[in-house]
Amino acid sequence: MSATTAQHPPASAAAALAPDRRRARQIRKERAIAGLLLAAGLVSVVTTVGIVLTLFTETVQFFSLVSVREFLTDRLWTPTFSPAHFGVAPLVSGTFIIAGGAALVAVPLGLGSAIYLSEYAPDRVRRILKPLLELLAGIPTVVYGFFALTFVTPLLKKIIPDIEVFNALSAFITVGIMITPMICSMSEDAMLAVPRSLREAGFALGATRLEVALKVVLPAAFSGVVSSVILAVSRAIGETMIVALAAGSTPKLTLNPLESIQTMTGYIAQVAQGDLEIGSAAYTSMYAVGMALFLITLAMNLLARAISRRYQEGERA
Repeated sequence: MSATTAQHPPASAAAALAPDRRRARQIRKERAIAGLLLAAGLVSVVTTVGIVLTLFTETVQFFSLVSVREFLTDRLWTPTFSPAHFGVAPLVSGTFIIAGGAALVAVPLGLGSAIYLSEYAPDRVRRILKPLLELLAGIPTVVYGFFALTFVTPLLKKIIPDIEVFNALSAFITVGIMITPMICSMSEDAMLAVPRSLREAGFALGATRLEVALKVVLPAAFSGVVSSVILAVSRAIGETMIVALAAGSTPKLTLNPLESIQTMTGYIAQVAQGDLEIGSAAYTSMYAVGMALFLITLAMNLLARAISRRYQEGERA
């Protein structure tokens, strides 16, 4: 064998080594991609852990100054006045007024739109209407807030003259409009996932299209529909700009939607703009409120997952 042959293997040997080299490069690329995806996942985990630790640390400091009993049972929330009161009940009631009212607006609109798009609308109409509905989800919430303040509230004052300028009614109507696309989009996806054979079986039994939609498709997609509603309500609970602009900043333990109220997010936004002493009870109170809000939304999301899992298991059974 010559020196040239020893240094340069035959073409057949080089051809046999080529697939191995390509495979090695592919393995390295896959490992690099896996590493990047792992890093992205770790960033989200670390961010979540950091937020929770920050809330927990500041909340512990708040409860070293204010008792848990006062926080949960006092009916007044005046942390910046003297004497200060730290009862979170007015903020919680305001938050649930907004979330409950928004659900009353969004659930009928969202489900009605989803049923129409999945069961009635032609393909051409669906391709036009669905992007238009989802466009509402891309509008900044501050725009919704000014819409509530400059359009919805004046309209309501013509109907209800005694309504206050800042009120819960205009706020939850606008929040309901904002979360309608979420319910509509997720519910429609759940309904479209229902097998066509179930619809055809309903039609074969003589059911009308409405009966098939309400008695066949909707129960079959119930887990997805309920999950969409709960996630949308969680979104309403965490809304800030609309309630800060339209609902006012009066923490009041009331169920009257015609009055000015304050939500948990509205209070956090208000305190974050103020000049409170860092470490004081009034300053750390926004972290305690944030922790309460975090626990509420976490419970809502866990409830949505539990309901979805339960009905999916029932459908498989």
